[in-house]
Amino acid sequence: MAVTQNTIAFQGVPGAYSNLACRAAYPAMQTLPCASFEDMFAAVHEGRARLAMVPIENSVAGRVADIHHLLPESGLHIIAEHFQRVNHQLLGLKGTTLAEIKTAASHIQALSQCRNNLRALGIRPVVHADTAGAAAEVAQKGDRSMAAIASTLAAETYGLDILKGDMEDAEHNTTRFVVMAKEPIDPDPAKGPIVTSFVFRVRSVPAALYKALGGFATNGVNITKLESYILDGHFSSAQFYADIDGHPDQRGVRLALEELSFFSREVRILGVYPASPFRQGQG
Repeated sequence: MAVTQNTIAFQGVPGAYSNLACRAAYPAMQTLPCASFEDMFAAVHEGRARLAMVPIENSVAGRVADIHHLLPESGLHIIAEHFQRVNHQLLGLKGTTLAEIKTAASHIQALSQCRNNLRALGIRPVVHADTAGAAAEVAQKGDRSMAAIASTLAAETYGLDILKGDMEDAEHNTTRFVVMAKEPIDPDPAKGPIVTSFVFRVRSVPAALYKALGGFATNGVNITKLESYILDGHFSSAQFYADIDGHPDQRGVRLALEELSFFSREVRILGVYPASPFRQGQG
């Protein structure tokens, strides 16, 4: 059990950006690659890992597909957040030159984030299931005309050369992760800023969302994120995911959540956790 307590799970193969995030946020922990998000959550439930590193959104590509559906059903709690700067590298076989590269494989989001640079180099993008998997395939196939767009960790993991660094078109390319565990935490708001994340469904009446969110305005609570997505294919019924500044025990937050609950069919808190220092650097 001592080994699993020092293990953090991520979705993907070794060398993935989620793997990099695990190493950056928890350098002393062992990492456990998982084939899917469901497998990652199961690893925590079954005790094979203590934590899960879950990508939520990217500053260029937007939210990670399906994750807002999976989080509420995971049975886990958010205990921390981590912001990972994404630096895409063009990786090729050892000894390959940039002039030899004809194609670059990667996840579709990574390719879209490097679109301008790929076009300028005359390299054709090829969609792959994930970034590190594309790097593994380049190493396995041994084709000098093939490259992958992935992380420095992927280059190290699969023995590839970095042919060109910083391939991303936007300098602010950053992915936000949340760290999840079986048990929630209750951080002290006196020790620093707190984030509360929750999902809710409003009642199907006119102005329900306006009324549900009114309490946050009147009680001076800042909503830093609000997104909607449909449930079970019903376009008339939406669930909302929200992040707010503050702890539920603080008076303004407590009153705002009470008002939200009055106008909602369901409110479920996913986690109360310390805000990342990265937020303070964003102005």
